[in-house]
Amino acid sequence: MNNQTPIRESLFSRTAALALMFLLAIYFLLPIYFLIVAATKPQGDLASTFGLAFSHFNLFENLSTLFGRSDGIFGRWALNSVIYAVLGAAVGTLISALCGYALAKFKFRGREFLFSVILGGVLVPTTALALPLFLLFSATGIVNTYLAVFLPSIVSPFGVYLARVFTSAAVPDEILESARLDGAGEFRTFFSVSLKLMTPALVTIFLFQFVGIWNNFFLPMVMLQKESLFPITLGLFEWNGQTARVSLLQESVITGALISIVPVIIVFILLQRFWRTGLAAGSIK
Repeated sequence: MNNQTPIRESLFSRTAALALMFLLAIYFLLPIYFLIVAATKPQGDLASTFGLAFSHFNLFENLSTLFGRSDGIFGRWALNSVIYAVLGAAVGTLISALCGYALAKFKFRGREFLFSVILGGVLVPTTALALPLFLLFSATGIVNTYLAVFLPSIVSPFGVYLARVFTSAAVPDEILESARLDGAGEFRTFFSVSLKLMTPALVTIFLFQFVGIWNNFFLPMVMLQKESLFPITLGLFEWNGQTARVSLLQESVITGALISIVPVIIVFILLQRFWRTGLAAGSIK
């Protein structure tokens, strides 16, 4: 009896965990399924048919209408989002890596205090910084430009924290000393040796940065007035506010929302192998 009790408890725990994960999967995937279904419907079927059931397949016509509306402004919004997210995430990841590496491997006065300040920055909501940034950028004349959205996006206190923690654990001091003895400077040591060892952390930082910038809405709304500079999130919000007057925009908003999640899914799939590589390397060590 004593031997059977742990087995039953283990079976019950696994079943409960699987049931919980199944419910969570439904919870997170149901909105995506609704988007897919709604994006395939013509405008008239959105209100007259069941929301989770397919009706007349009209996806390609909806896509044509979406990209042709307002002289193809949606394509411009998509390009803007790619510029903001890809460049912002790449530059932000590099800055986070440099800062985290310096905080982990160099000893200087005030290092721990500086790191504490950076950790404090993680607790500050980005919305609280939007108005001060707007006033600052207004004084410098870069409001309503790409820089107004790009510059705040490259700063990530959490990325610096993650880079420091990972560098401390994954980059041995002995390797750095060997590189320095061979005559390599600090920047060459960082880019030739440390950066490769930090790849799993850098991929994680890039993904956090990319998703955060891609989904960013409040900062562009505060900084931008030109419709040609809008990212997808702000552009769809503007269209959604006009659906009461122009009901045909409703289908374009839904189809645009479906298109907007595709790049995020693609990035996760493409970068997934780096996570697996990092986990395998960690298990070998």
